[in-house]
Amino acid sequence: MAFELNLQELGLEFGSGAVIGGIIGFAAKKVAKVIAILVGIELAVFKFLESRGIITVDWEALSAGIVGASQDAATGAPPSWLQTILSTLSVSAGFTGGFLLGFKRG
Repeated sequence: MAFELNLQELGLEFGSGAVIGGIIGFAAKKVAKVIAILVGIELAVFKFLESRGIITVDWEALSAGIVGASQDAATGAPPSWLQTILSTLSVSAGFTGGFLLGFKRG
């Protein structure tokens, strides 16, 4: 397994990954805030309607669905983790740094 190291290409991949990550991180924080507000309003409306006797909400079933979805997402495994890490290291490192910076600034 021979690797050729081209520093210009590596820098370009890292830089473009950082820029894209920063933009996506900034946007993700803004979208996450809007979604959190909408979910909060929805839960408050559900609680209000339940207190008035208009609807009945099964809160245990609602929370069990969220827990089940997060467990299903955690079971996937990459086909060859070492090859995947090596082939995407420069782009993913830049993307991660940019994403975290954009998310923090957003």
